[in-house]
Amino acid sequence: MLDAKVVQGRRIGSLEIAEIQALLAENPRWSRWRLSRVLAQRWQWYAASGQLKDMAARTLLFKLHERGLIALPQRRRAPITRCLDTGPELFDFVRPEPVAASLSALRPLRLEAVGPKEAAYRRWARYLSQHHYLSYRGPVGENLAYLVRSGTGVDLACLLFGAAAWQCAPRDRWIGWSATQRARGLPFIANNSRFLILPWVSVPHLASHILARVAQQIASDWQRRYHHPLYALETFVEPGRFRGACYRAANWIHVGQTTGRTRQSQRHRDHAVHAPVKDIYLYPLTADGRHRLCR
Repeated sequence: MLDAKVVQGRRIGSLEIAEIQALLAENPRWSRWRLSRVLAQRWQWYAASGQLKDMAARTLLFKLHERGLIALPQRRRAPITRCLDTGPELFDFVRPEPVAASLSALRPLRLEAVGPKEAAYRRWARYLSQHHYLSYRGPVGENLAYLVRSGTGVDLACLLFGAAAWQCAPRDRWIGWSATQRARGLPFIANNSRFLILPWVSVPHLASHILARVAQQIASDWQRRYHHPLYALETFVEPGRFRGACYRAANWIHVGQTTGRTRQSQRHRDHAVHAPVKDIYLYPLTADGRHRLCR
């Protein structure tokens, strides 16, 4: 008997492996894409928005294949790498005039949720690609991009929110999650993976003010786009680069630090892959956010 383990947020044991093996044996000509869609449908694997989680099923199948538990058919095409257009149009632009002002002179700020079909999105993506230390290669999964502008329309900052980290012990302890509760609750947390004040902008208290405004707005924006609520935000701050002062000033809660280990180092303990230790901050969007995440 195979000991049950959690893979891609689902508990996988001997029965599940046998079901997948039978699906593969009965349909030897099916592609990985079709197998993953059928498996997700059989298991009623849907996001809170109602979208079929066939990509998650495809990742699960590949992980089981890597571990030698199943044998997938050969790929019929190379995986697509999502990336931005890096042509001259994206990167050749004139640096704007410096913005040095008081916050009150720029208010009311406009937080615009921008999408790939909008002209403002290309500007937002260009800013991150050029000026954020992690750069930006394109959207993955559920995400919200914000371009922050002054009341007169001057670009000031960019933010990106996306999927929460799969495992984070200090966060999980603060919420009170078991492994099962975490798997169910992760879609209701958004990770602030990018926050950039444009390098020519110098405005005291701007960053914390933006974070406070986002906290008031993001739940309704997320509900409108993905048809399910958010109960909390998270972010990871590298203390060697940033102090995290704007998050603390905006009442985000420091709950601990990461271990500096990656998923790869957990799988291959003899060859650990180290990452920078980061401070972990959380922001509940409702007074009973922890309770809702544990339901």
